[in-house]
Amino acid sequence: MTKIAFIGAGSTVFVKKILGDVMLMPELGQLDIALMDIDEGRLRTSEMVASKIAKSVGADARISATTNRQAALEGAHFVIVMIQVGGYRPSTVIDFDVPDRVGLRQTIADTLGAGGIMRGLRTVPVLLDIANDMRRYCPDALMLQYVNPMAINCWALSRLAPDIKVVGLCHSVQKTSAMLAEHLGKDIADIRFECAGINHMAFFTRFELRDATGYKDLYPEMQAFAHSDAVPDDERVRYDILRRFGYFVTESSEHFSEYVPWYIKSNAPELIERFNIPLNDYPRRCEKQIARWANMEKDLIAADTIAVEQSEEYAGQIIRASVTGEPVVIHGNVPNRNLIDNLPAGTCVEVPCLVDRNGVQPIRVGALPAHLAAMMLTNIAPQTCAVEALVSGKREYIHQALALDPHTGAELSLEQIWALTDSLLAAHEGYLPHGWSEAENSALAASDTEGLVVNA
Repeated sequence: MTKIAFIGAGSTVFVKKILGDVMLMPELGQLDIALMDIDEGRLRTSEMVASKIAKSVGADARISATTNRQAALEGAHFVIVMIQVGGYRPSTVIDFDVPDRVGLRQTIADTLGAGGIMRGLRTVPVLLDIANDMRRYCPDALMLQYVNPMAINCWALSRLAPDIKVVGLCHSVQKTSAMLAEHLGKDIADIRFECAGINHMAFFTRFELRDATGYKDLYPEMQAFAHSDAVPDDERVRYDILRRFGYFVTESSEHFSEYVPWYIKSNAPELIERFNIPLNDYPRRCEKQIARWANMEKDLIAADTIAVEQSEEYAGQIIRASVTGEPVVIHGNVPNRNLIDNLPAGTCVEVPCLVDRNGVQPIRVGALPAHLAAMMLTNIAPQTCAVEALVSGKREYIHQALALDPHTGAELSLEQIWALTDSLLAAHEGYLPHGWSEAENSALAASDTEGLVVNA
């Protein structure tokens, strides 16, 4: 029997997707599905959905739901983490409202920037609590880490819980490759590519079409598309990057626009319109999801069966390859241990990984094009300081993380950044470890973060 623990299972829509994937894999045999969340209402909805999916597809699954994390982890083989510490309210609202008061505008704010850094600072301590429980209750389990900020979270785990097996998972590589194939009028099944970098800033270094003579480079067609009127309004930023840097980046334009200093500028409002940048997009999405949830939940409860299909997510593929030994290649977020030559050792990188019964095995990439690596280093710099803050507990690293963030530094003075950091830390009081006192050697040694996980 394969036991899969879902931590943060109140995220019903995402749980439904992953459950659908694994329950459509009869080769996994009997499944033991343990759902865990601190929100009992959402948890019970997810339990009901899981039971209906199992019934709909005829899966051999034992399903349990609990608010006790240790009980869910007991004997697990795979631990899927999908938490949001602080929830939409208060934490995400704070991440947007406080910077906005000083003129720092964001789009998603979950990966980098003021919002992304704060999210990492409040999330990593909870991930370490989960890792500590895994060490006791399922020491050989693999953590499938879906929580943003991906790079900060995974890098901190590799530093502070190096004995726990972790791979960070995103869907930007899958979704972007499919999008590019569609834009070019190609079948994704006929495409092969190479892609590597850091999460949300990985680039397709090869993108090729299989034809009668072998494989054809599609970058000339992509460049022609980039210079045409066919570029979708919501992808103007990424195609601008392609035109100027020669390669296509994995994460969406609304995300990418806030990782660099070129698109969101208070003194150049025409850029916002020209590149169709959706400022404050994540809060709008959250509000829409919250508004839709009541009807969605009602429909799920009323349904006798729930139809599912295989998704693009990697979790199910990893579980199947690990259990059956049938190999698969995914793109995972792992420590840079001789994987990408021109990025710092130890930093979290997103690279191809072979998965089979031996687990997740990252594939060496070598050196990336120099200018792409240079761009990534601008994002690795604030990640470095955020991770050092988590490891050392020193408050000054947090100020420096925001100062080194490309978008924040392009908009604010150092004096403004120091004041903004202090305001954010004060606003998030209760969700951060130890108050970040400089006198403490470790902010995490005695942190009690139990109960801070909230699902929006």
